[in-house]
Amino acid sequence: MGAPPLAGLRVLDLSRLYPGPFASLVLADLGAEVVKVEEPAGGDYLRWMPPLAGRQSGFFHALNRNKRSLALDLKAPGGAGVFLRLAARADVVLESFRPGVMDRLGIGYAALQRANPRLVLCSISGYGQDGPYRERAGHDLDYCAIAGVLAVNGPAERPMPPGVQVADVAGGSWPAVAGILAALLRRGTSGEGAHVDVAMTDGALAMLALQQGGADARGVPLRRERELLNGGGACYRVYRTRDGRHMALGALEPHFFAAFCAGVGRPDLAGRQLDGDGRGPLEEMEQIFLSRTREEWTRFAEEHDCCLAPVLEGDEPRADPQLRARGLFLSVETPWEGRAMPSLATPVRLAGVAAPRQPAPELGADTDRVLAEAGFAPGEIAALRERGLVGARE
Repeated sequence: MGAPPLAGLRVLDLSRLYPGPFASLVLADLGAEVVKVEEPAGGDYLRWMPPLAGRQSGFFHALNRNKRSLALDLKAPGGAGVFLRLAARADVVLESFRPGVMDRLGIGYAALQRANPRLVLCSISGYGQDGPYRERAGHDLDYCAIAGVLAVNGPAERPMPPGVQVADVAGGSWPAVAGILAALLRRGTSGEGAHVDVAMTDGALAMLALQQGGADARGVPLRRERELLNGGGACYRVYRTRDGRHMALGALEPHFFAAFCAGVGRPDLAGRQLDGDGRGPLEEMEQIFLSRTREEWTRFAEEHDCCLAPVLEGDEPRADPQLRARGLFLSVETPWEGRAMPSLATPVRLAGVAAPRQPAPELGADTDRVLAEAGFAPGEIAALRERGLVGARE
């Protein structure tokens, strides 16, 4: 096996909850040394969010494998100085506070640049570092609402929350990973650090690039359950089956839709694929799908190349042979919980390179080691602990 591509990269992660920790999880799985910098009293809020998997949350374990934890009180006198000493030997600082908080703590971009001109700071926030909403509170649902993503999701009568956090991950985590790597690539030639500004609302809006292009071309705004890709077309839709389950048909290209129609003995429907403003033969298709069970349609999909798949629910994805063959369901031995913790693999992989599989850390478990690596003497560490600036479980 080859060396992980980000081996030797040092990341200080101040973020909490979902977007930042998922971004640093991707970096950690690729070999980066990620240190979670957490408050001594409680740490990342996600540690305590039900349901607990033992002593701490299943959510926390899912997002924080392959990381270390340092407990540091940034608000206490001297806390900023400790962090800046850590940042002097780091490559990346990742944070998800509201704009302005880092400056108030004394560890904003200007201070970080003085400590380490080559440092890359990545800030993930709801609305970005500028604009009238920059200090407004929000969560994924709010960012999707402002971006217009929520308005195109759900039935025609009302918008519905997406089943996954689009703005958090697609709009926050992945742009953060891309921005960090781009800044590091530039640093390799220029020697300069950078401040990466990731707004989750911006990222959510970017998910509409294709759809908005179509709406602009036709001169009609996007509509819920009326667009080709949100359930408005017969060829790209979720259908109910005879046994009350569901199948997903994604036959956008005419040859795939024609293959489906021929397979069910209705080749006459193929020519009507986009009739009626893209709606197509929707009523006929609904009746066709109600004629078979999901299992029968699954066998049909195996026999006909037409972009048809069963809608797997609950724990069913764990048994899917494709997902299992790709090794997407992990089990991470976690001694401090007394059990193996299940989690999902991050999707970036390099041939011949295996991702590490270390358990999520206890709060402050690595405080002394991380400080020592940054040049703090044993006496300094003891003094910091006595003053309550740091905490550790050694």
